[in-house]
Amino acid sequence: MSEAHRFHSTVLREYDIRGVVGETLTEADLRAVGRAFGSVVVRGGGSRVCVGYDGRLSSPALEAALVEGLVACGLTVERVGLGPTPMLYYATREHGADGGVMITGSHNPPNYNGIKMMLGKRPFYGQDIQNLATLAAAADYVEGTGRAVTIDVRAAYVERLARDYTGKRPLKVAWDAGNGATAEIMRRLTAVLPGEHILLFDTIDGTFPNHHPDPTVPENLVDLQKAVAAHGCDLGVGFDGDGDRIGAIDHSGRIVWGDQLLALYAAVVLKTHPGGTIIADVKASQTLFDEVARLGGKPLMFKTGHSLIKAKMAETGSPLAGEMSGHIFFADKWYGFDDALYCAVRLLSLVSEAGETLAALRDRLPAVINTPEIRFQVSEERKFAVITEVKARLVAEGATVNDIDGVRVNTPDGWWLLRASNTQDVLVARAEAFTEDGLERLKSLLAAQLSLSGIDAPPNSSSH
Repeated sequence: MSEAHRFHSTVLREYDIRGVVGETLTEADLRAVGRAFGSVVVRGGGSRVCVGYDGRLSSPALEAALVEGLVACGLTVERVGLGPTPMLYYATREHGADGGVMITGSHNPPNYNGIKMMLGKRPFYGQDIQNLATLAAAADYVEGTGRAVTIDVRAAYVERLARDYTGKRPLKVAWDAGNGATAEIMRRLTAVLPGEHILLFDTIDGTFPNHHPDPTVPENLVDLQKAVAAHGCDLGVGFDGDGDRIGAIDHSGRIVWGDQLLALYAAVVLKTHPGGTIIADVKASQTLFDEVARLGGKPLMFKTGHSLIKAKMAETGSPLAGEMSGHIFFADKWYGFDDALYCAVRLLSLVSEAGETLAALRDRLPAVINTPEIRFQVSEERKFAVITEVKARLVAEGATVNDIDGVRVNTPDGWWLLRASNTQDVLVARAEAFTEDGLERLKSLLAAQLSLSGIDAPPNSSSH
């Protein structure tokens, strides 16, 4: 008879499950997730689940506990093994499995780990995740005798990634796996792509000895910038810890941000999907939405969160979507999930076919001045309340507010954003203007609203 189980209050998040290993997330938790998620799959008529894990030191033991829970529900578990999260998504889709579970701490510090899930072809998030806690607390599990088998999809996955390379001229490219879960697949992929490839930190090491694998943080791209300069590369690409987020560097060492990449991809995708809906999160530059409209597409601003955007893509039939954080989703030729290695293939193709540098393509976008994401700590209890307070004041003032996810406020100078993170105890702010003076005015407006809610504004941030 299975025992009831309770999860730590902090681990069940909006898009995934995430915690500190041995403190808020344990093997017992993984076993319980296996029992609860497995029961959802079986009750939905399913019989097979794919499971993968990233390169963190804790991942193999957590994977084994999860598999134990799934097998106890009577499921056949296909163990994909060590690799990036998108490889698990690929296996789940290609093998027609009824669910997919990935053990990954994504871009969090080494002592963290977590779980990302899909049910059939769709993301498993929000209330789905909360329901697992209800099932576990009641030990409301399906009982059965399943089995676990090991499958190797690496060669097939690499072949599928490389198939959509359409470049016309060879490029010299620097790649940085950051010792994350993409490392081995990156080596295999670059071995079959044309051009010359310089590989950085291409061994999987869960201690992340060289730099933290989060390509949205500029200091994590310094090694890539140095390699691009030292080898005279056309561009550089880097990946987060589990391979679903991309970072890019042009030949002059400048970071090409997620929304800028999305604008470049949109120009290609809209040629074959005229009038298509291109989705981006609320943190994206106004220049992206304007560019999509200029190209004849339908720009759609939506909430931040990979699961939320994947669901919105399916609902709208969008061929392409993305987030400022480097999650970019191709449903054009691909499966609609976020795969940074696939995004790299499409970026190399785009630059090669254009006959121009990535820098030149980026510089065609209108010049604006913006802050990076400014993140500052506010308690879990307070963060959403602050947003509610700010919105009420802005509406009372007659401001132009988009409240799809937090508040995004348009002014003649540009726009500013304040939203609560769904994954951390932080508020996220961003501002974008046409001039330096305008940016300072926007930051002052933001700081004033925070002050009215009793919060010190974050330190003055550099623009890019």
